[in-house]
Amino acid sequence: MTTTTQQTVVLVHGAFADSSSWNGSIPALQAAGHRVIAVANPLRGLEHDAAYLRSVLAGVDGPVVLVGHSYGGTVMTVAAEGNHQVTALVYVASFLPEVGESTGELAAKFPGAELGAALEAVPAPTPDGGTGDDLSIRQDRFREVFAADVPAGTAALMAATQRPIIGQALADTASAAAWRTIPSWSLVARQDLAIPLESERFMAERAGATTVEVDASHAVSVSRPDAVTDVVLAAARATAR
Repeated sequence: MTTTTQQTVVLVHGAFADSSSWNGSIPALQAAGHRVIAVANPLRGLEHDAAYLRSVLAGVDGPVVLVGHSYGGTVMTVAAEGNHQVTALVYVASFLPEVGESTGELAAKFPGAELGAALEAVPAPTPDGGTGDDLSIRQDRFREVFAADVPAGTAALMAATQRPIIGQALADTASAAAWRTIPSWSLVARQDLAIPLESERFMAERAGATTVEVDASHAVSVSRPDAVTDVVLAAARATAR
């Protein structure tokens, strides 16, 4: 008789979001029997953020389905390398970098990204003791470029509570590509204005990811939590041990 262990689903948000962006999916994942951890991604630098995610994963017993949105996908691509606990990687409107590639490079690889022009910067301390540009989306542009299919009131709350990212994190290059050895899924958002559709498709195809496309903005985890849940559960079922 074959027995399986329910995986822990670890959710990693990206820039300009926070852990609450997964709230629409968490109850359904829990109802399916999975323990869920929504990580507070530091957004201070790629290696720093990956080290933090590794520390979270080290505290989890048993198999893990690792899910990343946007820059969170870059972080988990580096952090999951060599981690045999991780049974699946699920990329949600996300970056799937190759070794040596940066998040910013991939965002600009194909035309269509409108996020950059909506960013504003303030100086902030960095983990190495220096100072960097802390980037956030102008609140009057947030819904337009990040969450166009989210109700206006919800988008306004998201804009006010967004987590900024140190600009250098977007320029940092990936030191590992965990999708090369871990089965991967990709949820592609066709109306994404932060990551061009062509870029999302290119990265998913290159990684050999099982891909699902939906009509949604970059904030697909908020506007289409059902689609996110379905992909995560499919990855969990396919890689159950």
